Order: sequence, then C-alpha cells, then structure tokens
Amino acid sequence: MSSAVTRTARQRSTTTGPEISHVGLAVSHGVLLGVCCLLSFKVITDLLTVSRFVPRDDELLGGMWAVIATIFVFRYSYGESVRAALSRTSATLFSFALCFVYLLFFPFRLWGLVLLIAIGAIALELLGRSEDIITACITTAVVMVVAGISPQHAWKQPILRLIDTLVGVAVGAAGAWVALKLARCIPSQSAAALPQSHEESRP
Repeated sequence: MSSAVTRTARQRSTTTGPEISHVGLAVSHGVLLGVCCLLSFKVITDLLTVSRFVPRDDELLGGMWAVIATIFVFRYSYGESVRAALSRTSATLFSFALCFVYLLFFPFRLWGLVLLIAIGAIALELLGRSEDIITACITTAVVMVVAGISPQHAWKQPILRLIDTLVGVAVGAAGAWVALKLARCIPSQSAAALPQSHEESRP
C-alpha cells in the first residue's frame, strides 16, 4: 500500500514539475517582454525629448516603432532572437535607404509609395533575401505615410525610424539574453524540488 502511495506521489511530482516549469517560463517571458517594451519606449521618447529634434507626435511614433522592434526580436530562443535582430536590421536599413533617397527629392505621393514597395520586393528577391520582403515593405509603408502626415523635413523620417529600430532591436536582444538565463534557472529549481517531494512521500 505504501509503495502504491509512493508511486502516486512520484507520478504527481513528475507531472507537476514540467507544468510548473512551463508556467514559470511563460510568466517570466511575458513579464520580461513587457519590461523591455517599456524600456525601449522610454529610451526613445526621452532621447527625442532631450534632443528637441522632433515634435511630440513624432516622439510617440518613435516610441511605438521601438516597441514594435523589441517585440519582433524578443524570442524564446536567444539564437532566434539574434537571427530576428539581424533580419530586422538589414530589412530596415534597406527600406530606409530607399525612402531616404526618395524623400530627399520628392514629397510623399501614392505612386512613390507603390514604386518603393515594388522596388524593395524585387531587389530583395533577387538578392536572395525573400524573408526580409515583408518587414522591408511594411517599414517603407510606415515611413512614407508618416512623411505624408508630417511633410516638413520628411527626409528626417527614415533617420528617426532607423534610430527607433536600432534601440528596439538592442533592447529586445538584451531581453532575450536575460530570458535565456532565467530559463536555465527555472527548470533546475524544479528538478531540485523533485527529490525533496519524493522523500516527503515515503512512509
């Protein structure tokens, strides 16, 4: 009878152990992602406020763009985060180069937006970077539309969004590294608790 009780206790401990570990990872990942988004938003908005380089609306847009970059990069695996950071950065640089050259000479026009998206998609496909097409085209659309909303000094928009992206990517990658460290600690703590639960279940 005691051996049956012991087996039941062990089965409970082995099933609840992974569950506790999974919950811990999910909670730590979610909380850390929120903290990273807060940090990237504050860094950009405070930086733009101190520089007095842009109006208030652009500060909020910069904060939002940095948060988006952080969310894009922050992954459960640090290796995936690094690859996402490189992909985001390369696609953003390519898009911003196109937009910057265009906005130096022309104001926002719908035909310009469509033309840049088409050029970006074609060029990235030919360069073997088809995985960056979506990110680059979304970035182009945002930069061009914002330039249309704020036509004064529209050429600044690619530069500002590049800064936002780099800050968001850096914060997201750093957060993923911290999450990796936490992920290594949580399972080890759960595993250490299992033998103790086994001992308590013995008659």
